[in-house]
Amino acid sequence: MPIETQQIQITLTDGTTRQVQSGCTVGEALSGTTGRLGPDILAAKVNGTPVDLSKALTEPATVEPITFASPEGKEVYRHSSTHIMAQAVKEVFPSAQVTIGPAIEEGFYYDFAFERPFTPEDLAKIEAQALELIKANRPFKRVEMRRWDAINFFKHRGELYKAEILESIEDETVSLYDQGDFIDLCRGPHLPSTGRVGAFKLLSSAGAYWRGDERNPMLQRIYGTSFPTQAELDAHLAKLEEIKRRDHRKLGKELDLISLQDEIGPGLVLWHPKGALVRLLIENFWREQHIKQGYELVYSPHVARLDLWKTSGHVDYYRENMFASMKVEASEYQLKPMNCPFHIMIYKGHLRSYRDLPIRYGELGTVYRYERTGVLHGLLRVRGFTQDDAHLFCRPDQIESEVSRVLDFTFFVLRTFGFSEFEVYVSTKPEKSVGAPENWALATSALEAALKGRGVAYEIDPGEGVFYGPKIDIKIKDVLGRAWQCSTIQIDFNNPERFGLAYTGEDGKAHQPIMIHRALMGSIERFFGILVEHYAGAFPTWLAPVQAMVLPISEHQHAYAVKVTEQLKEAGLRADVDLRNEKAGYKIREAEKAKIPYMLVVGAREQQAESVSIRKRGGEDKGSQPVLAAIDLIRADLAQALS
Repeated sequence: MPIETQQIQITLTDGTTRQVQSGCTVGEALSGTTGRLGPDILAAKVNGTPVDLSKALTEPATVEPITFASPEGKEVYRHSSTHIMAQAVKEVFPSAQVTIGPAIEEGFYYDFAFERPFTPEDLAKIEAQALELIKANRPFKRVEMRRWDAINFFKHRGELYKAEILESIEDETVSLYDQGDFIDLCRGPHLPSTGRVGAFKLLSSAGAYWRGDERNPMLQRIYGTSFPTQAELDAHLAKLEEIKRRDHRKLGKELDLISLQDEIGPGLVLWHPKGALVRLLIENFWREQHIKQGYELVYSPHVARLDLWKTSGHVDYYRENMFASMKVEASEYQLKPMNCPFHIMIYKGHLRSYRDLPIRYGELGTVYRYERTGVLHGLLRVRGFTQDDAHLFCRPDQIESEVSRVLDFTFFVLRTFGFSEFEVYVSTKPEKSVGAPENWALATSALEAALKGRGVAYEIDPGEGVFYGPKIDIKIKDVLGRAWQCSTIQIDFNNPERFGLAYTGEDGKAHQPIMIHRALMGSIERFFGILVEHYAGAFPTWLAPVQAMVLPISEHQHAYAVKVTEQLKEAGLRADVDLRNEKAGYKIREAEKAKIPYMLVVGAREQQAESVSIRKRGGEDKGSQPVLAAIDLIRADLAQALS
């Protein structure tokens, strides 16, 4: 008698069901009657959990294919790629020890303990070996092992970092992946085989501390990326070249905007005249708009007694990001990492009524945070920066309306600076937090209600709120599609309680206000760096440090060129004149290089007609026009940008 095979039912993403043999693999189940699996399917989710296609199914389940088009698919693809790279490193440099190698956005990296930095020639050898491993099409095989057996296994192979990782976890059983002559500790899932990687490229190498701690040994990190097709990889590499061209550190130097110098100290910015002028324009716009929006502008000192930060909770929850305190007249003082305690103390300076609320304080406040040297990055990660900060004090019944106002204000400001695409997240209660659960629930609900009321699509970011309350994070997308975290709106029940804030309610009794922390641009330094890269240094006319450059063709037009420049300045435009004894073509190229929006060329004909020949940045020729018409043209450009 033939043995009856047990059948189980699987449910697919579209809701259809399929009967499959118990014990078949996920890949076989998804193949169906054709017996062929689509080449775009990399792994799958079984009842919501990502698994390998080789996993056996023994009970009814919902099965969802994972493709490269999804974030999970990209992670599986890149994480498998980093294992291929690690094997290639071990085959080229057997003495290297493997540590960790995660998938990251648009790529992957792996850290190795090796006696020296990897050179470009090393990377070429490693990449060539990785391509051979891909060509060999070796299967990724999942192996489960008792943790202590795995520790001994890696120690025996001289992989001490892997053993250390295993010693720090509590799972009794761990998973390893074998791809032939190389076995790595990993949760998975992975691609079915190395041959599923279509296009593979190593990009660069850098130093990185073990576990991100500068007290630990320096490791050697290799970055790479991979895509299903060569065309996709080529497009990505072209994008990376464009990112290099737009790098704010490179353009900041070329355009003489900013500098960071070792003599000053890491993460501390020097603003040169042109950069300082652009910053002033940003800050003036910020101040004008805040006054229009009903904010009161305040200033606060750069240091305060450490006790202030103890009361606020920063000493308990943020100490590792604060500079060391200093002793002054027997008291400890602290460089401020945040502006909020100062605004709280201004609020406390008077008795408040329910009629006074909401109160909105705004400050461009410079703060100082101890960022590790390894994470500093131009203007994007610094140690001293100016927050476009504000704190709102309101009644509980005003939370939703105030958050809605802030949302409108945020999108207005960001759009004015040229950003139109956004990603919005509601970050919920983290593991390390303060405050009653009901307050967290109320605050989170108010944030979501404000977003829904404005029709703003958002995602939940679990556990990423700050220690004192949930928040809305808004990421802007630049011209290259990169997302940048800038704006944040945070609700805080904790500090009003810690500082004993109160207002008198309609009932004549004392009530505790709600505090809303918010920043629209995040920090001036970071936002400026993003702007430089977004515009590739070619700021819109309203932000350009020089809006128009007057270019005389010969010295015979110098006096007329100076006169035109003065007319432009009197009209409120930022203008300059190039009186160097150079040819007009050279002057135009130099003005283009300096990213100046308008070039006004004056020769004998223009001098005779009291006109200028207008050339826009990028080469557009607007022809010869009277000086007043040129002024009107530039003013119209400004009006359109700020309308």
